[in-house]
Amino acid sequence: MRILLQRVDHASVSVGGDTISAIGAGLCAFVGVGKEDTEEDGAYLADKLLNLRIFPDENGKFDRSVTDIRGEILVISQFTLHADTRKGRRPSFTDAAGPDEAETLYLDFVDKLRGAGGPTVRTGTFQAYMKVSLVNDGPVTLLLDSAEPRRKR
Repeated sequence: MRILLQRVDHASVSVGGDTISAIGAGLCAFVGVGKEDTEEDGAYLADKLLNLRIFPDENGKFDRSVTDIRGEILVISQFTLHADTRKGRRPSFTDAAGPDEAETLYLDFVDKLRGAGGPTVRTGTFQAYMKVSLVNDGPVTLLLDSAEPRRKR
């Protein structure tokens, strides 16, 4: 599972011209589910996202999490995070999970965030054509990958 995470001043998502979700200060998480992903991947990344210290303290140091600042989270499904662009000019999405499996793991990830009892969590619409608007704060943008802990350093 991969997450492109952006610290935001505010963010919103619309479908068909209607805003369906919006947040204030917090995190916008674009979530891509891969073929090999499991519920454990979602649990690992939910914990990482909720506790990652990327918000400034009174000295401007990255020392607070989205939970600490009582921020909000907007979660957007993003299968293109599993694009393979090594060959040719058209990306391949063979590493992305199929829609049914991806939706199940995506919703489980969202449930884990909500079940933590911390930040308000809002979402886009799975498999919909969405327009996402955000103001990146910092800018701070990070790529989280649940496979990272399994890789040798």
